[in-house]
Amino acid sequence: MSDAPVRDLARRAGLAVSWTDAGSHRRHVGIGTLRHILAALGLPCASAGQRRESFERLTRQRAAARLLTATAGMRLSLPQPYQDASAEIVYEDGSRDSLRLDAGRLPALDRTGYHRLLIGGHEHPIAVAPRRCLTVSDLVHDRRPWGLSVQLYSLSRDGDGGIGDTTALADLATSAARHSADAVALSPTHSLFPEDPTRFSPYSPSSRLFLNPLLIDPAAVLGRERVSKAATDAAAAPADRLIDWPMAGNAKYCLLRQLFDDFAQDELRQDSPLARDFQRFVQDRGEPLRRHAEFETARALQPTSPQFPLFLQWLATGAFAAAQRTCRDAGMRIGLISDLAVGLDPAGSDVATRPQDYLLGLRIGAPPDLFNPRGQDWGLTTFSPETLLAEGFAPFVATLRAALRHAGGVRIDHAMGLMRLWLVPDGASPTEGAYLSYPLDDLLRLAALESHRHGAIVIGEDLGTVPPAFRRRCRAAGIAGMDVLWFQRDGRRFLAPREWRPEAVAMTTTHDLPTVAGWWRGADLELRRDLAGLGEDEASQREADRTNLWQAFEDAGVAGSSQPPLDAEPVVDAAVGFVAEAADALALVPLEDVLGLVDPPNLPGTIDEHPNWRRRYAMPAADLLSGPAARRRLALIAKHRA
Repeated sequence: MSDAPVRDLARRAGLAVSWTDAGSHRRHVGIGTLRHILAALGLPCASAGQRRESFERLTRQRAAARLLTATAGMRLSLPQPYQDASAEIVYEDGSRDSLRLDAGRLPALDRTGYHRLLIGGHEHPIAVAPRRCLTVSDLVHDRRPWGLSVQLYSLSRDGDGGIGDTTALADLATSAARHSADAVALSPTHSLFPEDPTRFSPYSPSSRLFLNPLLIDPAAVLGRERVSKAATDAAAAPADRLIDWPMAGNAKYCLLRQLFDDFAQDELRQDSPLARDFQRFVQDRGEPLRRHAEFETARALQPTSPQFPLFLQWLATGAFAAAQRTCRDAGMRIGLISDLAVGLDPAGSDVATRPQDYLLGLRIGAPPDLFNPRGQDWGLTTFSPETLLAEGFAPFVATLRAALRHAGGVRIDHAMGLMRLWLVPDGASPTEGAYLSYPLDDLLRLAALESHRHGAIVIGEDLGTVPPAFRRRCRAAGIAGMDVLWFQRDGRRFLAPREWRPEAVAMTTTHDLPTVAGWWRGADLELRRDLAGLGEDEASQREADRTNLWQAFEDAGVAGSSQPPLDAEPVVDAAVGFVAEAADALALVPLEDVLGLVDPPNLPGTIDEHPNWRRRYAMPAADLLSGPAARRRLALIAKHRA
């Protein structure tokens, strides 16, 4: 039997039957892989009859797509022909306009929002988006802004129970604002697994619609007196510099359960103003919150009121809202920048409560490349593109709104997922995957619309091998890319700050990469050598890279001497100034580099070999920026961003 019909079906479903690897070689996807992925997408192809039915199903699904998206000021071709030359649009506010079609195209619409198009006896929801997202320059007109990137759990304050929380975040933000910072970027704060605190990676969430209660200070909603009264052993933070997630997590939930019991007794029974606010919250969040609460109640290790998970999300929403208010009240123009993880744990709440929305039997990963010749399997799932079309992109919009609800911006992890994702069938090797395409134009328009409605910027993580066309599309849509020092090179030469992208965000490093001090000392090489072995060529190349980097610092006028120093401290100073000098619209400096720390928050590819997502900063959040080294670096940032 010929493979051509299967490949035709795969193309129709948006699967790439071939791809270009990091070495610019063309690779062809095996027919077995295509069959497995098509079957997981609900498109079986084992026989001619199955292939015919799958083709017909795809055709029906595409014709029944529920939401049209358009760009304000631009005409839109309708997906199907209509005999009528006239139509009517019902705007979001209920007002109406008559429209005339021209060769099956709608005239340009100028009013953005979620509207309804009435034509030929049919009704089509239509989202009309601004031409681009809000950009940094839209929010900050009079200076080149900068901010910090922070691991929230790593912050500390008295009585935090061993896990950084929103009050510590507010303390840090207040301090940073005094140094002219305009933003604080966070790792994901998505809901994890309350019944299993050992699952604490922020990038493997149970739900992207809801928040992680372990990261909140309930006093932001309930008041300090009530929390202090209910406090148990969770109130005393362990002295260990590494978070013991099972111990600290269980203690925190014990405190939260006690607070709920008190709330149910003192507030709900009395129908107090706090109780009414809680009830409004539950009603406003509706069915998704109810399903999430049922999921968590069913998995709880001890008998739990079905209202307890609702209570946790009410507290979490209030606590993060309070943190963002603190940022803005302190003078920050942007405030919190949330992080939207690329996928979900398949065993989590979102997938369990809405399985039809997700790619079941498939996992997100990455194809083989020079650094990972076996490819990568991230163990995550995400939205099915066909379901997005069928449901009018409601799951995507809901997730984006959750990330922007109490933030001035969002970073979209692995932004290439807006265009395509590498999918691996369950049980297969990451080498046995294929790219599945997503409706990029629609997703970019919806991101722009939600960006304006929330008054927030959008950052797309575009590191690694990314097609130039994708970066151009994101730039046109107002989505800022990420320029990270280690990758800003032309061959071995480090690019000068003026050569960086004006529309991007400048960074010294990320949570997955070496800190400046760690890179200069070679700590990352030592760790990799201990874990997986390391050739002498990499160590010698690092020595050459040090020389090249210091030369770039000297050329930019940020080096303190003509010779590369042995000590990492002046290198961190120079790197911070170098990145602050970059042409990028926004600079984000990780707190690890402001403090000159050696160890990164996470080492990809490790589990127990490295204390990923567990490190805590040595000083309370309110005092972190008060040391001489931190003050010196913050002054350098402010100087070079002026």
